[in-house]
Amino acid sequence: MPDTSKNPSLRPEHAELVVLSILSDGPNYGYAISRLIAARSGDAFKIGPSQLYPLLTRLEKQGLVETDWEEIKSKASAPEASGRKRKWYRLSAKGQRRLQSRIEAHRRFTSIINSFIPHDQAQEFGA
Repeated sequence: MPDTSKNPSLRPEHAELVVLSILSDGPNYGYAISRLIAARSGDAFKIGPSQLYPLLTRLEKQGLVETDWEEIKSKASAPEASGRKRKWYRLSAKGQRRLQSRIEAHRRFTSIINSFIPHDQAQEFGA
């Protein structure tokens, strides 16, 4: 079994919590979401397009996020030229409720796990 203590990977339920948390700060688009996840985690968590976009699609289908499209034009392009499209994601009210549920579940789980760590070792590990 590989050692994930130095480079942990996100389980699906944790990836959902992280993405919903990023979107609770305001609307964002896929690439920026992945960059924010890496930055906030000190590069410990990296979610690539093959994991992020299916997750965002699932969240959208479940009504947890809502989307809008924006057209991005290059400054060098002609005014009549069309630009590329960027999809923006924002947390819905249902998504906010799911985020709160995920946070509460995570805190309960962490509390239970911490109950198994001897007190002197918990301080040593920064818990």
